[in-house]
Amino acid sequence: MSLAQRFTQFANATAHATGRPLTFVTCCAVVVIWAACGPVFGFSDTWQLVINTGTTIITFLMVFLIQNTQNRDSAAIQVKLDELLRSHRPASNDFIGVEHLTEDELEELRTRCEEQAKVVRREHAKKKKSGR
Repeated sequence: MSLAQRFTQFANATAHATGRPLTFVTCCAVVVIWAACGPVFGFSDTWQLVINTGTTIITFLMVFLIQNTQNRDSAAIQVKLDELLRSHRPASNDFIGVEHLTEDELEELRTRCEEQAKVVRREHAKKKKSGR
């Protein structure tokens, strides 16, 4: 098994585990236990450093796992949408791969699509009025 496959499995398992209610409750319990230990340790700098360091490390690592999961989900959705466009005869293949355009190019494309939709709506409204 390749490193990429192992990382994908790890990222999926971690994302699944961290998204569960029990994980959230466990994290809340850790914070409550940490807070309860404050008086015992005199609310010292070390006591504060424990929670700060722990949460910083976990947050740092989770950012990469979340980004990896979102990237794969987005890519999978794009592939599925591209396949739907490709397989549907009346659809335009011009939209396949638009996720690689710049923000300005996407905005221009969105504006053109909205204008085309308005034209179609107006034509549809005219047909309804004329009784067709």
